[in-house]
Amino acid sequence: MAPGAGEQCVIIDPGEDAAAGVEEVVREHRLQPVAVLLTHGHVDHTMSVVPVCGDYGVPAYVHPGDREMLTDPQKWLGIAPGTPIFGRVEFAEPDDVRELTDGVVLDLAGLEITVDHAPGHTKGSVTFRTPGLQDIPHVLFTGDLLFAGAVGRWDLPGGSRDELLASLARVCLPLPDETVVLSGHGPQTTIGRERATNPFLTEAAPPSVKPRGM
Repeated sequence: MAPGAGEQCVIIDPGEDAAAGVEEVVREHRLQPVAVLLTHGHVDHTMSVVPVCGDYGVPAYVHPGDREMLTDPQKWLGIAPGTPIFGRVEFAEPDDVRELTDGVVLDLAGLEITVDHAPGHTKGSVTFRTPGLQDIPHVLFTGDLLFAGAVGRWDLPGGSRDELLASLARVCLPLPDETVVLSGHGPQTTIGRERATNPFLTEAAPPSVKPRGM
């Protein structure tokens, strides 16, 4: 995520074999990475965090509720310790890890990025939202909280259906309809589209929710 070509940027959720793709995008758009942001600790979102942080000498940001997953992902996937994941057994943290808190506003890469703690998929799941900039609309990075037409699973260790629905109601539903939703899996959508069609948002909605500004 960056304000434009040739600018600083942040990298969100570098998963399996992401380092080469990140390098290609950074080179093509002449970007300068300043941080890696993690929506949660599951390994499909963090697999490349160590090499990416190392390549650019930048910190990784993660909620403390999920930090343990960086070094012990098997436990949080409900599988036996030492089980290879994507062919790997050993996992480690980047050299510089910074912990996120609910409601903090990060000033990174010329962007104001608001962090909302959104448990349910994992205990430490967060979303990242940015206000509109010139031709860029309001954007919400949801990780595995909200997808187009669906939500993230809650049946793994640390997950909770009730917490997930509460997070949808608190974090997603108050946002303007035009907010663009970029999730960890699947196509782009908007809050308005999901408010109208996503059964989980319907279930999560209190009797009256007024959209809030970004």
